[in-house]
Formats: sequence, C-alpha cells, structure tokens
Amino acid sequence: MFVIFALPWAAWRALGGTSILPLVVVQIIVGILLGPGVLGAWSPDIYQSLFRVEVIAGINAVAQWAVILFVFVAGLELDVTDAWNKRRETTLAAGFALVVPLVLGALVAWGMVQSPGWVGDEGQVWQTVLGIGMACAVTALPILLLFLGQLGLLRQPLGQRILRYASLDDVAIWGVMALILLDWHRVGLQLGYFVIFPLAALAMRWLVPRLRDADRWYVGLIWLAANAFIADWAGLHFMVGAFLSGAVLEARWFDHKKVDDFHAAVLVALMPVYFLSTGLRTNWDMGGPMVFVAAGVLLVAAVVGKLVGVHIAGHILGWRRTDTWAIGWLLQTKALIMIIFANILLEKGIISAASFTALLLMAVASTLLTMPILTWLLKGAGFKSHP
Repeated sequence: MFVIFALPWAAWRALGGTSILPLVVVQIIVGILLGPGVLGAWSPDIYQSLFRVEVIAGINAVAQWAVILFVFVAGLELDVTDAWNKRRETTLAAGFALVVPLVLGALVAWGMVQSPGWVGDEGQVWQTVLGIGMACAVTALPILLLFLGQLGLLRQPLGQRILRYASLDDVAIWGVMALILLDWHRVGLQLGYFVIFPLAALAMRWLVPRLRDADRWYVGLIWLAANAFIADWAGLHFMVGAFLSGAVLEARWFDHKKVDDFHAAVLVALMPVYFLSTGLRTNWDMGGPMVFVAAGVLLVAAVVGKLVGVHIAGHILGWRRTDTWAIGWLLQTKALIMIIFANILLEKGIISAASFTALLLMAVASTLLTMPILTWLLKGAGFKSHP
C-alpha cells in the first residue's frame, strides 16, 4: 500500500502536480511500470518479493470492490431524465460520437484478428472485433467529470451538454457488454435477469426516496452488492449489475454533494489499488512490438472517429466550431471506463493479453492528450481552466 500510494503521488508532484497531467493518469502509468512487463522484466527478484501470490490476491480483492463502487457511482451520475427531455440533440450527438469510432475501431480490430494472438481463448472473432470497436468508442464518464471540473465547465451549459452525450453513450456501452458476454448455454438465466431486474429497479425507485437520509446509502450498497452478484451468477459480469444498480437510482436522493464526496473518496483511497492490479496484467512479451503498433492504430481510430462523429453531429445541429472541437476532445477521453471494459473482456477470455495491453496503452495515450489540447482550445475561446 505504501508503494501504491506514495510512488505515483511523488512522481506526479515531481512532474509539477498540475491538472494538465492528472494524478489519475500517473497512477495508471505507475501501475503499468510496476507490472511484470516492466518491473518484472527489469528485476524479477524485486517484483517477486513485492508482489507475492498472497499479496496479489489481496490487491485483487480490494481492487474488485473499488471498481464496483466506482462504476456504481458512475451509474448514479447519469441523468437520463435530462437526456430524454433533450432527446433529439442528445441522441444525434451521442449516436454519431459512438457509432463512428466504433466502426473505425472494429475495422482495425478485424485487421488485427487476421493474425493470431489477438482473440482470447474463450472468445469468438465477432466478440473480439465488437469488443475492441466498442473500446474505441468508450467515453470515461467519471474522468470526464474530473476534467470538466478542472476546466471550470462542469456547471456551465457546455459541460452539461457533454455530460448528457457521455451518459447516453455509457448506457449503450454496458448494453453492448451484456450482448458480448451473453452465454447461450445460460441464456435462460440471463433472460430471467433482464425480466426480473426492471421489477426490482421499480421497487428500489419506490423505496429509496421514502427512506431516511441515514438509511439510503446503506440500502443503496446492499442493492449494489445483491444486483452485482445476481448478474454475475446469471452469466453476465458483475460490472454490468453494478452499473445498472446506480443507473436506475437518482443522485439527488443521496445528495449531490455526498455523491461527489463519495466519488472523490473512492477515487483517492481505493482506485489506485485497481490501477496497480491492472498494471499487473500488462505483459509486453504477449504480442511483442506489434502491441505498440496496434495501440497506435487503435488510438488514431478512437480519436479521429470521435472527432469526425462529433463534427457530423455539430454540422447537423449548428454548433459553434469551438464547441464542436471541445466536445470531441473531451468525449474521446478513455481512461478508467475503457480499462474496466477491457479488463472484463480479458477476464472472460474474449480478448488476449496482447489485445488488452494494446487497449490499455491506447486508453492512457487518449487521456494524456485531452487536457493539454482542451486547455489550449478553451483559452483561445476565452475560457480559463482552474489551476
């Protein structure tokens, strides 16, 4: 724990500690550097002494609960009602921002799977292609919230529009994940889950607002644990259940400030453990130099696809040019949600370790690009980012 928390923070402060290079990005990079592909290759003895089997088991347990809480809060932060009230604009913007990078990423993935080593042991080609394509289309909603706050846009009309588009895309992302993970041998259980879940969600929407404030968080966490477990037992991933658990509830029932504080606490106190556990899965030997080539091509597909999709929507809806560029660059941020998405695909054997590493590199590069470019764009338009 000392290494997990001290090393990234010290590196971030040494690099200036600015919002241009967010701490969360440094934590992800340090997690990769501490993994078997870097520390394990450079000094196997240090790696083995630091990350013994029982230590990794403990890290993975904490990381699993951390990411369940993180995705639950991401679901809570969705405002589906606002998106519905402005559904034409939201649907057009979110649709083009999702479909164009998905198609470009899927085309790149189709080219990748023509060579061996990219499809997971349990995956089929269509699952791998669709999974990698969707990974290129993901927007990291929790990190987007962080960036909007740092740029001073969170409570401004532009920031609220971006959140609507990202929220609708988040719903689509987990829907596609459920499709990819559909186990035809357990289809009865999965269909049963999708029949029972709406009824349970309606019951929770009736119950939670009627509880005392002191009870709502406890009941929310009980609901989260139960739904995540049942989704996993039915053959879907527990992360699908975690996201849906939050998405059907309203953040205002839990007090927006308390939700923000809870999100910040999970991000600071728990998620660095998840970043490290992700880094421990990263092995450069699985794929060799082609991993970096694949990551570069996927990065181009993800960024260009998102920008082109947003520009098409902006042209139809008559947006200002500066708004269009800002929306495009913010929505292409990958970071945590894409890493979580890729982790699930790896765990289920849909993608290989080489594909996972390529996607991880793409996510880090995508997120690193966002703040420098956005700061420059918004300063030119008269905005000033927070220090």
